[in-house]
Amino acid sequence: MGAVQLTLGGIAVLLGVVAWGMFFATVARFVRVIRLGQPDSTRNGPFIPRMKTLIKEFAAHTRMNKVKSVGPAHWLVMWGFLLGSLTVFEAYGEVFVPTWGWPILDDWSLFHLLMELLGVGTIVGILVLIGIRQKNHPRRADRQSRFQGSNFKWAYFVEAVVLIEGIGILGVRAAKSALGVHEIPIWASFVSHPVGLLLPSSLNLVTVFAFVKLMSATIWLIVVARTMTMGVAWHRFSAFFNIYFKREADGGVALGALKPMMSNGKVLDLEEADPDEDTFGVGKVEDFSWKGWLDFSTCTECGRCQSQCPAWNTGKPLSPKLLITQLRDHAYAKAPYLLAGGKRDMAGDEVGLTGDDMYAGIDVLAIAESQKALIGDDGGVIDPEVLWSCTSCGACVEQCPVDIEHVDHIVDMRRYQVMIESAFPSELNGMFKNLENKGNPWGQNAKDRLAWTEDLDFEVPVFDGDLGDTEYLFWVGCAGAFEDRAKKTTRAVAELLHIAGVKYTVLGSEESCTGDPARRAGNEFLFQMLAQQNVEILNSVFEGRERKARKVVVTCAHCFNTLANEYPELGGQFDVVHHTQLLNRLVREKHLTPVAPVAEDVTYHDPCYLGRHNKVYDAPRELVGASGAQLREMPRHGDRSMCCGAGGARMWMEEKIGKRINVERVDEALGTAPSKIATGCPFCRVMLTDGVTARQSDGQASEKVEVVDVAQLLLTAVKRKPEPQLVPAGAPSLDAVSDAELDGKADTPTDETATGTPLPEEDK
Repeated sequence: MGAVQLTLGGIAVLLGVVAWGMFFATVARFVRVIRLGQPDSTRNGPFIPRMKTLIKEFAAHTRMNKVKSVGPAHWLVMWGFLLGSLTVFEAYGEVFVPTWGWPILDDWSLFHLLMELLGVGTIVGILVLIGIRQKNHPRRADRQSRFQGSNFKWAYFVEAVVLIEGIGILGVRAAKSALGVHEIPIWASFVSHPVGLLLPSSLNLVTVFAFVKLMSATIWLIVVARTMTMGVAWHRFSAFFNIYFKREADGGVALGALKPMMSNGKVLDLEEADPDEDTFGVGKVEDFSWKGWLDFSTCTECGRCQSQCPAWNTGKPLSPKLLITQLRDHAYAKAPYLLAGGKRDMAGDEVGLTGDDMYAGIDVLAIAESQKALIGDDGGVIDPEVLWSCTSCGACVEQCPVDIEHVDHIVDMRRYQVMIESAFPSELNGMFKNLENKGNPWGQNAKDRLAWTEDLDFEVPVFDGDLGDTEYLFWVGCAGAFEDRAKKTTRAVAELLHIAGVKYTVLGSEESCTGDPARRAGNEFLFQMLAQQNVEILNSVFEGRERKARKVVVTCAHCFNTLANEYPELGGQFDVVHHTQLLNRLVREKHLTPVAPVAEDVTYHDPCYLGRHNKVYDAPRELVGASGAQLREMPRHGDRSMCCGAGGARMWMEEKIGKRINVERVDEALGTAPSKIATGCPFCRVMLTDGVTARQSDGQASEKVEVVDVAQLLLTAVKRKPEPQLVPAGAPSLDAVSDAELDGKADTPTDETATGTPLPEEDK
């Protein structure tokens, strides 16, 4: 052991002790800070399903692989960090004794192969990720970059450390190979052995390489220990916990039902709630649960949520990523004040600390941070325009690789603004009043709920107190009963059920809004009032029937989600199906038989609350195919589908900033050159129809393009009869020829002829 080894080894150990001490002290502080959040016992178990989810998402990178070019590269870097840590600790021995290696392991060729692969994989993986970041740097595409607003200095620092670590792994191995002291097969050192042939045989060289590797790790430890808000570094540890403690124990993302309003770790009973003791939503950062604080700490600023957000992509101020990072920065800046026992009441007065010098020892910046309003357009942490731009479409939650629950956090903040501050967009006033007084957001009279049946040539059965042999309760919904365009869907579904011989009934004037727009707007009290009323009625309708026989079919994706996912919390257990699911089953079972193909180009828009929130993607598409239409997919479809702009109660709010979301979606739909745009939700139909009308008035869309429900397509195919025509001798029969082929406009499959719509770049 020479002077070089003693000197560099001593420096490495001394700095290492300091760095590791700082690191573990910061980890302990993380635990104290995250525990500042409200308790949430729903995250505690069950252990086995949660652990299975963690292992699957971590080992198989299931969520990371939603971006195909990033997933494999990140997988290599992840394993390079985890297993490559063995080489870092090994370096503490190598810096003193260059020939040292792990006992037992150092004699295994497979172990050396693994280390070789880790070194190569780390370098290759990080170079790919560096290239992706530079390719999609915001300087190239302004708002189109998912990295817009991310901290590039932190990213570059982490990328540099990872690259140095990868080079260090191979460098030490190559220098040791040059010494010739280990008999390692070339197949287990396929990179380090050739490189070692180019290096001098030197003990000091091994020491230097080991020292460089240790210093990069040591500097990394010191920097991250001093920067608790560096999510791009800390997610290496916190992501495991964030995935394990995700809302859905079965591994599902936090979509579908909203998280119930909670206070002190328990679901809040509004009838017994005490405004002086309970929290109504989130009015201060400490009102978030500890899982919320863990979410903030885990954000890597990768921007996948941002790239998918309809608000961000149409020029609104909301970026899910920046929302989370703003909450994170505020939380950690305020933490010293909270840890000291500080607390303010709703008026902003100090109630947690007392005495003449109550702020002694607390960072003045933390005191200043404690005086900021969480929501406010004058110095607030989150601007109201950001909060109310969200459509609750869930694209951010669907894409987040570390399971951050953006929508739940946004709605919790809305709850406080609505129920405590009475601070919400003025357009919602009318909707709230209509829901409270009339039971629907349009303010129509309940007696008019059956007006849609008037021009049908058959009688629609209305519940009269006895279901009898009725199989389905047809939940019409407010839009389906009152909105003229949605009425067409309601009539089409009723007629198809009639043709198929399905025994169903409707509630008529007994039906009222499910409460979805109230809940998404944050008015939890109004939602529960409506929901409890509906649950009571539905339970009385299905009295005496077991759960599987309590069948409800709905045409509105929002009603579908609320009845199926949120009413069980209030005692409403029903077997809820969307009309596209039921109609698709009826077609498969030959109860509905299309007799003539529609023979038009149709693009399908996935409603967020049918697709992303409830994973219903296939049934509506199969119905489009059953109708005989040629389906042309938009670039953003399936779980990447873009919102129409109506969710999150945005249906009743005007868009005043940027491009209208529905127009953006219509522009994408028109790019597929369809004659019809199909969907499966009345909200989507209204928004898309308005967008098409706008483009038609601009001269950018054909007057023939129309928006229809999938049920209307099917009804056309089921009812329409081919017109009799003379068929020349030898020609195929009319039964085998579509209308489009007869008029010379036969469809060409889109996989043969491009529609002109480019596929999206995944990494924007």
